[in-house]
Formats: sequence, structure tokens, C-alpha cells
Amino acid sequence: MTPTPIKRCSWATTDLYKAYHDKEWGKPVHDDHRLFEMLILEGMQAGLSWLTILNKREAFREAFDHFDCRKIAGYDETKLEALMNNEKIIRNRLKIKAAVTNAQAFIKIQEEYGSFDAFIWSYVDDKPIVNHFESEDEVPASTPLSDKISRDLKKRGFKFVGSTIVYAYMQAIGMVDDHVEGCHCKTKEDQ
Repeated sequence: MTPTPIKRCSWATTDLYKAYHDKEWGKPVHDDHRLFEMLILEGMQAGLSWLTILNKREAFREAFDHFDCRKIAGYDETKLEALMNNEKIIRNRLKIKAAVTNAQAFIKIQEEYGSFDAFIWSYVDDKPIVNHFESEDEVPASTPLSDKISRDLKKRGFKFVGSTIVYAYMQAIGMVDDHVEGCHCKTKEDQ
């Protein structure tokens, strides 16, 4: 007897995408280290495919001190040049500089709120937004909430945090569950 195939969101087409879809995307993240990593990776993704980022994720971790925000906040010109010469990552000077700027802004939020987690999750009262879309065509690129978070982050000095990037970030860290109806990863309402 053939097992019933697992239903996933239609974008999960490769093994790497399937693993990311099943284990990470839409699952609530409350660890500041992971929240910072995803913020940097979403900014790096701007204008590129997420698959490109997933393929380079380990290289990014190695190049950016495993996303230690305190180390990144102190990067100097020598380190920036080394990153610009690293063929394993996205070598965009603005995005690399933004990682440093964002690390500094991230630390300020941690100091103000006790954690970045407390800050970012306060926008949804610590409860994920569970949408009920039948197909990926219905999933928005941004929302009024991502607009607001984007504006707030920009005021705090963050770069590469436009509304579309912020919405993708919200999906990545589980603030929003946009798994389509019938997907095996869809949050059940009684959870």
C-alpha cells in the first residue's frame, strides 16, 4: 500500500525547501540568536530567491561569526573587506554594512526591552497570526502590520527592513502562519 503523500505549500519544491518548510517556516521563534540570524538572512535575500540564501546559509554562519550580534556590531573595515572578498556569501556592500548597523540596533532593543523577542512579539501580543489561505496566490507580500513594524525598525536605525522583507521575516519566525489550508504544517486552531 502506497503511503499518502504529505501535502505541503506549493513553494516547497526542493529537498532544501521542504526541510526549511517542514522544520522552520511558520514555527514560532523566541530565541534572540535565531531571531537575529533570520533578520540578517531576510535582508540578504532582498532581490534574490530564498533558495539562494538557504544554499549559502552555512557559509553565512561561518562568515558572520555564527550570527553573534555583539561580534558583528563591532566589525571594522578590515572585516567588511574580508566579507566582500568571500565568494561563498552574497557580496553586496550595502547588505554587509546593514548587517553591522542592524546588529548595533538589535543590541539597543535588547537593552531597552530585555530581549529582541519581547520587542518583536509584542506586535502580535505574543500570539502568532494564523491565516487561512487556500492557495499561495492569496498570501500577501506585506500587510499594514508589516508596514508598521518596518517603519518602527527604520526609526530605530535598521536597514533592509522594508515591509515586504519584514513580512517574510514574520513568516520565517512564526509571527504569521501562512501555511495554506491542508498543508501538514498548518497550525491547528485548538493549539
